[in-house]
Amino acid sequence: MDEPRLKLAIQKSGRLTDPSLDLLTRCGLKISRGKDQLMAFGENMPLDVLFVRDDDIPDLVQEDVCDLGLVGLNVLEEKRHELAARGHPVRFEALRTLDFGRCRLSLAVPEGQPFDGRRSLEGKRIATTYPYLLEHYLRERSIAADIVTLSGAVEIAPRLGRADLICDLVSTGSTLQANHLREVETVLESHAVLIRTPVTLPPLKNEWVERLLMRIEGVQQVRESKYIMLHAPRSALEEIRRLLPGSESPTIIPLEGFPDRVAVHAVCRENVFWETLERLKQAGASALLVLPVEKMLS
Repeated sequence: MDEPRLKLAIQKSGRLTDPSLDLLTRCGLKISRGKDQLMAFGENMPLDVLFVRDDDIPDLVQEDVCDLGLVGLNVLEEKRHELAARGHPVRFEALRTLDFGRCRLSLAVPEGQPFDGRRSLEGKRIATTYPYLLEHYLRERSIAADIVTLSGAVEIAPRLGRADLICDLVSTGSTLQANHLREVETVLESHAVLIRTPVTLPPLKNEWVERLLMRIEGVQQVRESKYIMLHAPRSALEEIRRLLPGSESPTIIPLEGFPDRVAVHAVCRENVFWETLERLKQAGASALLVLPVEKMLS
């Protein structure tokens, strides 16, 4: 009998597409996909990837069309509040917070327009593509404002006279600047999330979900990790341990023929900057070598 295959939904095109595919590649997945095909076949894992609109992903997972989904928290929370508003149960389950797709859903006003918190929102028209999230935000703060729901081009709504301010996704802020808008308040901090179906999976499928989660954990651990090797006098070990960024207890190896010196090997789970290396050298370290970490399992 053929092994049951997992179905994973990811964004067809957009800011999460390439990072999602990169994550799967780093997890060891090889996929076969023809040009413009909306499904890719996992060659070395029983996992197929569906390329869909991002706001369809929660529904596909909720309705058990797909076992897993990679989606932005902004989309997920919008769907959660929509389901709650319509009296429907929320049945998808968030499995992992992922370390990409970071952005924020923010309020922005035209440049030069003053903003004084709640008083500046009362009675105003706010354009957004996230009406349920925005409605929840306003209701929690007892703010009475009109929500203008748009399907796109939210940033030009104030110039067209359709809204007084906007609520939209912000990453670098360059789009706001180009449209003479100023970010004033954050509604939601967003990032990519892995979600799963509410349906109990058969044992073989569940085993692959657990293996995928373990690999994702390994990938995320090494994203900023570096392997540092150096030589140092024993007398400097305490200071060198203190300087190693985000490191657990390093490995100390005696150096043959140098009783007062050791080799230090450590995995640093934070970025290693030139300033860090300079401080290590000042503490007595020499022969410093910094290497990328490809895979790591705790």
